[in-house]
Amino acid sequence: MKHTEEELIFIKEELSQMWRLVLSQVEKAKQSFLNNDIELAREVASREKRVDSFELKIDSDCENYIALYNPVAIDLRLVLSLIKISSTLERIADFAEGIARYVIEDACKALANDLKEELRVETMFDTVIEMLSDSYVALDSENTRLSGKILSKDETVDEIYHNAVKILANYLRNNPSEIECGLQTILVMRKIERIGDHCSNIVEEIVFYIDAKVLKHSNDHE
Repeated sequence: MKHTEEELIFIKEELSQMWRLVLSQVEKAKQSFLNNDIELAREVASREKRVDSFELKIDSDCENYIALYNPVAIDLRLVLSLIKISSTLERIADFAEGIARYVIEDACKALANDLKEELRVETMFDTVIEMLSDSYVALDSENTRLSGKILSKDETVDEIYHNAVKILANYLRNNPSEIECGLQTILVMRKIERIGDHCSNIVEEIVFYIDAKVLKHSNDHE
């Protein structure tokens, strides 16, 4: 095995470790929110710096690889994609931490409990977790056949979010004293929706790396 190949394998393994950590962060953010588990939320918040460290290390390793080996074609696409994916994973972890902070602050627990099922928060969480997991499989197997399935799930997330806005608006018309809590709840759901968007961005990077096809700003996600 060439030294350059060993370096790429090492960087990909670093990204895999980061990916597993971020996935765990989102899963724990889900559980802390649904169960009002403040201790679990604090764990999510405390692990955020580990995610940041992974991003900085991967960025540095990718920059060094480009400087040392001047990669071209698929190797260059891989390194560029790894940089962007690690940055996107860090943003997903930020959203998970934001949800955890909401739980830590014990914001409007009563409203969240009353409406969680109707708002389909758990389904929304489960869908973005599936997107993140499937994206990892797509990169690890270097197979883009899952891309269409993953991108279609983002549409489900968007639909749940937009319906939630309508449900909350109707609820707050009848319960004006809960406006602050309602706004906090929709901000949490907005963070979940943004996680879905970032998972789609990751899929686009994987397709760029493997198929040399640019999906960004394109309606063709097949």
